[in-house]
Amino acid sequence: MIHAQFDPTARQNLAIAAVEAKTRKDLSWQQLADAAGLSVAFVTAAVLGQHALPAPAATAVAELLGLDEDAAMLLATIPTRGSQPSGVPTDPTIYRFHEMLQVYGTTLKALIHEQFGDGIISAINFKLDVKKVADPEGGERAVITLDGKYLPTKPF
Repeated sequence: MIHAQFDPTARQNLAIAAVEAKTRKDLSWQQLADAAGLSVAFVTAAVLGQHALPAPAATAVAELLGLDEDAAMLLATIPTRGSQPSGVPTDPTIYRFHEMLQVYGTTLKALIHEQFGDGIISAINFKLDVKKVADPEGGERAVITLDGKYLPTKPF
């Protein structure tokens, strides 16, 4: 049976325990994803409390982390999503995404509507990828791909 959370506290506490176990065991997010058989972005989001893992994946991740059956069960429940409290984020990495949307949000909206029409980009039917690439000018660049299904607004 599928179960859902109504209070994010249990998943937040599990995320803390899971990250501590991941650190203690010196595991990577990719190793957890490999155990789950799912993408690294999805598994990371799930362990951090933003997605439910399928039961077999939840069991595999919990076992790799050395967590109990209750943790595996909780990893398989549908969470209350949304990890940021209201207001502007203070973590510098998360804040930069906020800043990017402050600067480019209206541009993204204008381009999406011009190309697709009135609608939204799904965060449910969605894929995320993060890659590190060499910068031709020296150093490294982050290439972040947000790939969401377009959902048109339907008059009723």
